[in-house]
Amino acid sequence: MKIYGIPNCNTVKKARTWLSEQGIALPFHDFKKQGVSEELLKPWLEQVSWEKLLNRQGTTWRQLPDEAKAAICDEDSAIRLMMEKPSVIKRPVLEKDGQITLGFDEAVYHTLFGTK
Repeated sequence: MKIYGIPNCNTVKKARTWLSEQGIALPFHDFKKQGVSEELLKPWLEQVSWEKLLNRQGTTWRQLPDEAKAAICDEDSAIRLMMEKPSVIKRPVLEKDGQITLGFDEAVYHTLFGTK
């Protein structure tokens, strides 16, 4: 089990706080410090589409030039962008039992961890 993201992201903060309050300690992979590899992304993309993993609502995406946005048209181009700019990945990514969950939803986390 591991949680991935960026420490100053509000959604990541909420997820990590919730985990801590439940007494669940998970290793944290900081995209900014530890980076993102194709080997990390490929198994995730077997579970969710690149369109879902790519956060088009965030600041990083909105700040990209229109040409760069237009160039993201398939999984390979999305992987290249996510490796270059990991802040564009929807976060947090929670990996538990080989399955990933994107974002933070308290009800989903309760189900995943069997808490109330």
